[in-house]
Amino acid sequence: MSGFIAVAQASELTVINDGWWPDIDANQLRAAQRIDSSVTDTRLQVAITGAMISANRDLVAFKARNTLLGYASLAEVPSDSISGQSLLVQLYTRAVSCLACSELYERYRSYDTTKAGSQSADELTPSIDEYRRDARWAIRDLLGLGRSTVELI
Repeated sequence: MSGFIAVAQASELTVINDGWWPDIDANQLRAAQRIDSSVTDTRLQVAITGAMISANRDLVAFKARNTLLGYASLAEVPSDSISGQSLLVQLYTRAVSCLACSELYERYRSYDTTKAGSQSADELTPSIDEYRRDARWAIRDLLGLGRSTVELI
């Protein structure tokens, strides 16, 4: 028996940010989050762009404060590093990655409307919420804020 396995060629896709915030390598995001080829590069780029817009808006005051201090990019802001990369850059990249994945999961869960698909969609909901939580935590960590939110009922 013979078989044929088609493997899509990886394209070089980097979503360019505003110059202060880091660009996002879509191939690294795809590999880190196990996003398969059913998500097209175009769709992934749209999700990353939306995630960048959201994260950049959440961090507008952080950017303004550090720009006034003379830092030309997030990578220049003093920070500890792991594996030679600023923790702040890693946290920003994590926030964008998680926001992009939450959008992709929301969009792709509606494709299968069978009973099995409906059950699978319900199983994805915690993942979507967890991605949003992880994005929020990454942003709060970047800002130096605590992760706890307390609400009186």
